[in-house]
Amino acid sequence: MSVIKLHLEYAEFDAIERYAKKLGVSPEDIAYAGLNQLMLKGETTELNKEIVETREWRKNTLPMWSDSAGSVHIYEGQPDCEPSRSKLH
Repeated sequence: MSVIKLHLEYAEFDAIERYAKKLGVSPEDIAYAGLNQLMLKGETTELNKEIVETREWRKNTLPMWSDSAGSVHIYEGQPDCEPSRSKLH
């Protein structure tokens, strides 16, 4: 059997795991179903472009469907920090 390894950030895996639990399946089942849908659509110029663009933005960005706990959005809605002296001084 051939193997494909998919490395995910925690924010990505957590979202997939939550979805899988909701459906009563494994995260691997979600990944396989997604790949199945992709392959069934067939090769198109638009799909090829999406694959290449996703590879590029994924280097520095989490997908919109991920738990973005590590992004700047976690700070939105928080009170402003009061200025304080540096710990070095």
